Amino acid sequence: MRIVVVGAGLGGVAAAVGLHRTGHEVTLLERAAELREAGTGIVVMPNGLRALDALGLAEDVRGHDMQAVHGHDAQTVRWGLRDRLGRPLLVTDLARAQQVVGMPAMIDRAELHRALRAPLPADLVRTTTPVERLETDLTGVTVISDGEPIARADAVIAADGIGSKLRGRLFPGHPGLRRTGRMDLRGMLPRPPGMAPDLLVSQLVDRRSGAMFGLFPVGEGRLYWFTDSPLDGTPPDADEARRQMLSLMADWHPVVTELIEATPPADIYVDPITRLAEPLPSFAAGRVALLGDAAHAMPPDLGQGASQAFEDAAALTRHLMGAKPADVTQRFLRYDAERRPSANRILRAASRQSRLTSQTGATAWLRDMLLRAVPSRLAARQLAALWHA
Repeated sequence: MRIVVVGAGLGGVAAAVGLHRTGHEVTLLERAAELREAGTGIVVMPNGLRALDALGLAEDVRGHDMQAVHGHDAQTVRWGLRDRLGRPLLVTDLARAQQVVGMPAMIDRAELHRALRAPLPADLVRTTTPVERLETDLTGVTVISDGEPIARADAVIAADGIGSKLRGRLFPGHPGLRRTGRMDLRGMLPRPPGMAPDLLVSQLVDRRSGAMFGLFPVGEGRLYWFTDSPLDGTPPDADEARRQMLSLMADWHPVVTELIEATPPADIYVDPITRLAEPLPSFAAGRVALLGDAAHAMPPDLGQGASQAFEDAAALTRHLMGAKPADVTQRFLRYDAERRPSANRILRAASRQSRLTSQTGATAWLRDMLLRAVPSRLAARQLAALWHA
């Protein structure tokens, strides 16, 4: 079939590669002038790695799993939730986590994008091509860009991201996105010499402010950190956001301010945290299917954004294998039946986790007490429930 994929983010590229490899005539449209991913690090959870395995794309990523990064130190490195001073709330060692949860991978976002798109022939990609709408008839879909038809397809995959224009066109009655009232800062930098491994795979939460600081290794020499804090109004620029976080977290574990101070504002990304106001009624509309953030934009608290997109890509590839143009609508309904319940469950779980980690006062005190009461032998299973590995 002729399949157009709109949006060359991580999920769109993975879907384009999978569909191309199964014999379809694929065109990947991207509004930017070049294929690239900006940003810092990204977590690929075990379910995301399994989806990349199904697409034949996991080889490069698995070299970045936390077991590979830490090697023999995995027996001593502990990961999980801590309070603002670094004291354990719900932690387990990496070796036990691998047995129960599997091992996530932590990789540079740009490096991951390069690895995923490497198998895709360059002549299948069209950049500087924003898609404004789709016109569907009984025999196919016409893709419109800048008011002109630019492609004809038997099926279209809408992977145009969190601000998806196509989602709004397909579901005009849907309320769209909603801000959570939180702000996300992200940075990456070389690992400071002599840094102890205690906090290398941790999320620190503060019951006074409801803020959070997360830290993960990227390869052997770099660290990816992020903050999640209350936001009132418009997000500040990176320099001001950095100053605000240094003030807010001045009495946290010293490594927190050390890493934020060591990251130049030019290497810090600031975004309001946004999610779908409510789940979509369907991930399919006739000959069009939605993928990734276009289908199920969620808060980042479970680290599942990319992994859910990879699950979408693997499912679409599987359901469209051997399909002919007359099969598209039925195959997309099967995709919707498989992916929507699961992805929307994760969307709701991520929203609950966002509320849990941003609690303050007596509610947060009770949360911390309950987390500390979890027996160590059960900690890995509790983290598995949190992170859906």
